[in-house]
Amino acid sequence: MTTATHRSDQGAAERRHPARVRLTWLVALVVVLAAAALASVVLGARDIGFDDVVAGLGGSQDNLAQAAVAKRVPRTLLAVVVGAALGISGAVMQGVTRNPLADPGILGVNSGASLAIAVGMTSFGLVKASAHIWVAIFGAAVTAVLVYTIGSLGRGGPTPLKLALAGAVSSAALTSLISAVVLSRNDISATFRSWQIGGVGGGSYEGIAMVLPFLVVGLLLCLATARGLNSLALGDDVAAGLGERVLLTRTLASVGAVVLCGAATAAAGPIGFVGLVLPHLCRLLVGPDHRWLLPFSALGGAALLTAADVVGRVVTRPEEIDVGIITALIGAPFFIWIVRRQKVRSL
Repeated sequence: MTTATHRSDQGAAERRHPARVRLTWLVALVVVLAAAALASVVLGARDIGFDDVVAGLGGSQDNLAQAAVAKRVPRTLLAVVVGAALGISGAVMQGVTRNPLADPGILGVNSGASLAIAVGMTSFGLVKASAHIWVAIFGAAVTAVLVYTIGSLGRGGPTPLKLALAGAVSSAALTSLISAVVLSRNDISATFRSWQIGGVGGGSYEGIAMVLPFLVVGLLLCLATARGLNSLALGDDVAAGLGERVLLTRTLASVGAVVLCGAATAAAGPIGFVGLVLPHLCRLLVGPDHRWLLPFSALGGAALLTAADVVGRVVTRPEEIDVGIITALIGAPFFIWIVRRQKVRSL
């Protein structure tokens, strides 16, 4: 009976979101991402003409415009890969916890990665970017386990409200610890606080090359569990009845999400709300099937973060607003809307 119900749900989803419609939205997202990437190269404190863009992409730096292109291309690539990682990690966290409010920022995972980097820099002298990635992943993993454990206490298990509250409390506590750790070190305080806002302005080919293997591993783990996440959405008992190895699926998906989040945080700082906003928007386009949702969340996250970076460079030019601030301005109202829409019951 559970199998029949599962097939019925899948059939209903296919009727609401046929493959032709999904492919149409896929092409549209690719076009939006390409437009955002082009705008990221062209727009900024100095707008750049087409000829200089072509010359800059070819490696020429004969004038300021071409030099700006050479600097903006790795910045754009970093925004794309970090946005994709955050979009997928948010979708997976929502699927694993069956919590519509799950997001690396809201659940405190970003803060855990940031604290781990702060401790590594101040106490162990870790300065290499490769070391930061490992430390950030460790901090993200510990925080994810802590928040899920706290949110599971009491009656009802890990409800969306309890997880959100546990994440908010943990994030506030970790942020206070970060301040305590960093304020005692004037030599790194200013640099760390700038990084903590979240931004992609320091993007480089070397930095992308270091973080890319971790992002690929996290992506493969998440995609490998996409079908299992569909089963988990029906509840653990039903998923087990369908032959799903619940613990293994949840563990692999969680590891993939934590690796993506930790690596993205190490590369660009703790950028919030991308993993919250995009999965919800993508569900409206392609439905709840994670086999479609994860790729769409990756494309949507990349497009959103790239576009947000462009907005941050344009609205106050020649100054810039870090992309972490722009995504917070977008995500905070969206978070309130989700809470009202889901009508989460208080304890």
